[in-house]
Amino acid sequence: MLTSASEEIRVGPMAIRFLLEGEASGGSVAVFEFDVPAGARLPGAHSHDGYEETVYGLEGTVTWTLEGRQVEVGPGEALCIPRGAVHRFDNDHDVDAKVLAIVTPGILGPDYFRELAAVLAAAAGPPDLAALGDVMRRHGLTPAA
Repeated sequence: MLTSASEEIRVGPMAIRFLLEGEASGGSVAVFEFDVPAGARLPGAHSHDGYEETVYGLEGTVTWTLEGRQVEVGPGEALCIPRGAVHRFDNDHDVDAKVLAIVTPGILGPDYFRELAAVLAAAAGPPDLAALGDVMRRHGLTPAA
């Protein structure tokens, strides 16, 4: 089944585009790309026990903090985030970045990002951290303590 990045989901300053949803691969993989603007510091540290995530730098550089260790991922570089590993990312650079993410098995989908966007849009001030945590847990992510 052919899919394309026809829908762009905005979560705060990030833009996410799914290239292949898990349903289209029989659940084996999901692939999406996301833009991380220069100076962006997000999301909160988290882990996921149900899948691995491999990130591949397309443009710019994103700093990943994986189990407390910082790793710069630039164009042509990849980082595998094992199940259960606490991680987060930031773009502390002056150039916007674009990253390709591969999730195996493909159990993370666009609904996760849509629900995060809805929680952020509903907040008149700071986001509701409990509601964000609920969305994360519902989609297999565990917020770090």
